[in-house]
Amino acid sequence: MIKSLIDLACDTGFLYVDWRMIVMWGVVAVLMYLAVFKEFEPLLLVPIAFGALLANLPTEGVLNKPAGALISPAEGTTTALFVSEGDKVFVPRVVKHLPKSVSDIVKKAEETQAEAQKDVEAYFRFIEDVTSAESRKDTLKKAKGIPDLVAVVRPDYSDAETDKEASEANMSFKVPFKGKVLDLKGSDLLVWAQTTGDVTDVLTAPGKRVVNGEKLVDVYSARTGGLYYYIKMGVLLEIFPPLIFLGVGALTDFGPLIARPKTLLLGGAAQFGIFATFIGAIYLGFTSQEAASIGIIGGADGPTSIFITNKLAPHLLAPIAVAAYSYMALVPIIQPPIMRLLTTEKERKIRMKSLRKVSRLEKLIFALVVTIFCILLVPDVSALVAMLMLGNFLRECGVCERLSKAAQNELINVVTIFLGTSVGITMTGDRFLRVDTLSILALGVVAFGFSTAAGVIMAKIMNLFGGDKVNPLIGSAGVSAVPMAARVSQVEGQKADPTNFLLMHAMGPNVAGVIGTALVAGYFIATIGH
Repeated sequence: MIKSLIDLACDTGFLYVDWRMIVMWGVVAVLMYLAVFKEFEPLLLVPIAFGALLANLPTEGVLNKPAGALISPAEGTTTALFVSEGDKVFVPRVVKHLPKSVSDIVKKAEETQAEAQKDVEAYFRFIEDVTSAESRKDTLKKAKGIPDLVAVVRPDYSDAETDKEASEANMSFKVPFKGKVLDLKGSDLLVWAQTTGDVTDVLTAPGKRVVNGEKLVDVYSARTGGLYYYIKMGVLLEIFPPLIFLGVGALTDFGPLIARPKTLLLGGAAQFGIFATFIGAIYLGFTSQEAASIGIIGGADGPTSIFITNKLAPHLLAPIAVAAYSYMALVPIIQPPIMRLLTTEKERKIRMKSLRKVSRLEKLIFALVVTIFCILLVPDVSALVAMLMLGNFLRECGVCERLSKAAQNELINVVTIFLGTSVGITMTGDRFLRVDTLSILALGVVAFGFSTAAGVIMAKIMNLFGGDKVNPLIGSAGVSAVPMAARVSQVEGQKADPTNFLLMHAMGPNVAGVIGTALVAGYFIATIGH
């Protein structure tokens, strides 16, 4: 009777729930509260929160990978193989965080060879226990979240950047596993089953050379892949961020920037937070690629953060994307205290001269010139810059009204749903509830604060050199959160003087910030990513 009840619980998914999932439900509740009841950017937070909820449930047919081949993660040699044709491989409904390499199993970086040996032996004993044929029949052990280990590939190179990482990668281990003694190195890569099914073809063998992306094993499964597995490809293939930029370009008037070009300096100054956070992240032990991805959070630009992280540090996509979009949503809370701290009552009351009328021809030429110049300068972000300017060109040309409205409404709305849920789906408890994630969230606040402060200070510096006075409040709009940051400048300005209207003035640095953040991202990709 008890066994039947346990089997029923396993079939219903209750047995797969762990404490990380429950904690993430609390995170989802907070995000939903901010979006629905506080109305902090609900168009962003609702899809993200719902995607996070799906990621932390034992879902079937939503997130699962499709059946197909297991491929080599690097160029190298297959050193061990644990399946043969006709075998069945198994993947639990909820997969826990898995080590990508043998060195990832070592608990502490400073461990000796002997201590590391014990860690690796203990882990392989554990996976042998929970993935054995007998254990797969045990309902309780099915819920351990460990898929079958299929193969081990020894790469020809190591990604280690420091002496410590190199030492870990070069460690050697002799580990008993499933009747064999494995001769492993720290740099060896672990290939796990990705779907439950039957092995139909084995295309490698121990000692065989393989290239990156080469098929190792073919697996047949009735699973066709979940809906959001395919939707998530829009992030991995870098489709969604450029499409978001297309919509932003169609929604945004670049006239204020063209009418007052010096506001480019405010958008440029706001990028200071990116570089300050980059240095801080390096100091905290992140790699240069990770630090660059974290630093872009300071630009308050969700699509660009996703774009650069997908290229430089895809394993950090979840915390960086959530931090970027969360802080975009919290612009009305984070920015005002900094703005008031750095400005006087008199400065907040500064009235700026009305902007001149910008002709259609100027706007069209601007879009084309920026496209050519920026892509020649930083080709790596051509997708973002090109889509931003295409959207604006559709808006301003006057002969593509239907396309402009589609980009402003249907397209950007659909892509926002897909992008938001795709980001949320990456927020699994085992990936999100880590020290690194908390560090990234903290660095994100610092980055955003530095960017806001730098924009305000630059406006104050500009006022020292005469000419038309600039209200320092619009300097905070130099971040890329369009048009949220510009609206915050307007609100804070009207608190000091209800008859003062800063919105259009703030749009200049706001647009400059979008372009500036994209250029900085391109610089990082060009110098660090290659």
